[in-house]
Amino acid sequence: MSDSHDNLEAIEQAVEFFNKKSVSAVLHAGDIVAPFTARAFKELDAKLYFVFGNNDGDRLLLKEWFEDFGAQCCKDFGDLHIEGRRIALLHGIYEEQVKAIAASGMFDVVVRGHTHDAGVVTDYGTPIINPGETTGLLTGRRTVALLDLESLDVEIVEL
Repeated sequence: MSDSHDNLEAIEQAVEFFNKKSVSAVLHAGDIVAPFTARAFKELDAKLYFVFGNNDGDRLLLKEWFEDFGAQCCKDFGDLHIEGRRIALLHGIYEEQVKAIAASGMFDVVVRGHTHDAGVVTDYGTPIINPGETTGLLTGRRTVALLDLESLDVEIVEL
């Protein structure tokens, strides 16, 4: 998921969806925005990993409140090892950086946000997954992505 932008209703909807799907991990690609949204993520049954986005203000308090219930703050970049896969997690403000990470061959998957446009790009040797925006304010669609770590199949889901 990405770009939830303080939308508690959308976050709660995403958390409910992930819990119903019994996912093992949720990656948030930034722009959570305010620390108070941590309360909506507390109901998540899966491990939560997150990075900061360009709209995240009080990063210190975000880190503290989210880590208080077991979420892992990856700051600006997450180099994650989940179920035998190496995953890069970043907000993705700079397209050249996203492309370079994907082209490096170091990661099985790159998860990014920022553009609010849901989709998967595979032009750089590694799938780049953008789950779109959880908030739904710019595109009118609340979306998340489901990744099968075995097959690397991705499904963009509208909530």
